[in-house]
Amino acid sequence: MSELHIKKLVVASHNQGKIDEITEMLRPFDIEVLSAKALNLPDVEETGTTFKENAELKAVQLSEICGLPCLADDSGLCVDALGGRPGVYSARYAPNRDFDKAMQMLIAELRDCGASDWSAHFSCVLALKIPERECLFFEGRVDGKIVSERSGTNGFGFDPIFQPDGFDKTFANFTSEEKSKISHRGRAFQKFIAALS
Repeated sequence: MSELHIKKLVVASHNQGKIDEITEMLRPFDIEVLSAKALNLPDVEETGTTFKENAELKAVQLSEICGLPCLADDSGLCVDALGGRPGVYSARYAPNRDFDKAMQMLIAELRDCGASDWSAHFSCVLALKIPERECLFFEGRVDGKIVSERSGTNGFGFDPIFQPDGFDKTFANFTSEEKSKISHRGRAFQKFIAALS
């Protein structure tokens, strides 16, 4: 993909934390990172039923509007005992984006269904749309389990109740540097960066 020579990249997000993270990761490639918000681009409604469909929707629509390469991601938590839910509805599972409530609801749901196995995974799909080219996809996944007691203050979303396999602490106890090495988004980005280099 080195012949693509991306000089400017629009990130389909209005989340400044995510923009900063991506800007930092792409610093060695001399790519100017622009947010959808900075360009007054709309929030694209996520009507897909998979992470891949939602990422593609956002990347394609915004790339068409602004005429620049666009990177979008969709990610979420999939809990085995709940049939893969909340999945693509992870952000919407939280009433008014209140993840304290969402974590309480998730643990209550797992207790109510009587499941002894609280296995779960986080998935992330990145979609890169460059004008006049096919959309490219990069996928990352991290397996683990839901814990019944919240732990840690770092991260966001469901991080305080997700413990990745091979570790005795939740994502909310990792530094952002530690987390980005093993997280679903970090793994998807490693594949994207490998394709750039």
